[in-house]
Amino acid sequence: MMKGHRVRRVLTIAAAAVVAVVVIVEVVLRLCLGMCDALLYRSDPRYEYIAQPSQSHHRWGAKVITNSLGMRSEEPDTTRGIVLGLGDSVLFGGTWMDHDSLATTLFTEATGVQMLNISAGSWGPDNCAAFLKAHGTFGAEAMILVCSSHDAFDTMTHQPVVDVFTNYPSRQYRCAIYEAWRRYLQPYVRRQLRGMRLQLDPDEQVASRARRHAKENNVLIRPKTPTPNPGFAQLKQMADSLGIPFAIYLHAEIGEVASGSYNGYGQIIIATADSLGIPVAGGIESGEQRAMYHDGIHLNERGQHHLARCLERMYYKMTRQ
Repeated sequence: MMKGHRVRRVLTIAAAAVVAVVVIVEVVLRLCLGMCDALLYRSDPRYEYIAQPSQSHHRWGAKVITNSLGMRSEEPDTTRGIVLGLGDSVLFGGTWMDHDSLATTLFTEATGVQMLNISAGSWGPDNCAAFLKAHGTFGAEAMILVCSSHDAFDTMTHQPVVDVFTNYPSRQYRCAIYEAWRRYLQPYVRRQLRGMRLQLDPDEQVASRARRHAKENNVLIRPKTPTPNPGFAQLKQMADSLGIPFAIYLHAEIGEVASGSYNGYGQIIIATADSLGIPVAGGIESGEQRAMYHDGIHLNERGQHHLARCLERMYYKMTRQ
């Protein structure tokens, strides 16, 4: 009888310990890493997808907000000048980047002119143009597109993204432990298993291509589409119709920084911009360095500060001519 009692007591203590560990892990994941507080997305038939409107999250220790249109910015302020900051995940910053460290936020603080952050992961120039066609240009006095070589032919496909890839959820997980497993640990484990290949989300595909191109010494790979992304011309036409300046900041991929030159796709963007009469400021020429990168493409905090200074110089040059 006593032996059975002791066994039950040991099992009760063990169960209580397991529950306590689970609760502690759940709390730590929520409070310290921001699990169950992810940035959410929605699909849109006009420009594929965008962050859901009016969000405020703390993820990986960073504050992440969106305004009523899904921009990673405060609400458009019509009482002061507005510049349209257009781009993909480089401008968007990633959810590890605090709102106050974004180049668009830093630009706004330094100039007193609000730069709207109109971007999303793996957007191309045509996504940006489609957004402006849908929502207008907010009385902007200038437009700047931040793009990279991979954007030369990164046209919209309207293939489902939201809730298809784990980095583009439309709703929150209810359990932090499950989210950590489903979004991070499980993909990692699968990558380690021989023969298991995962379908990368759009932004990861771009980063993977950039790493591959760097290893291939920037060899130009024949594009699937015969002409550059139509968004370059569409944005130029919009700017001309409004009578405002438009310029491109060509952010270098890390392989291009290492080689000191843009790859074939980057050269196509430069040639396209030249044919359309769009000024281009190059990341290589501006002094982008390896220490400014979070990975093969995206910028860390130092890189975002550098980008902000570059955008400031471009803005003053554009508006004072």
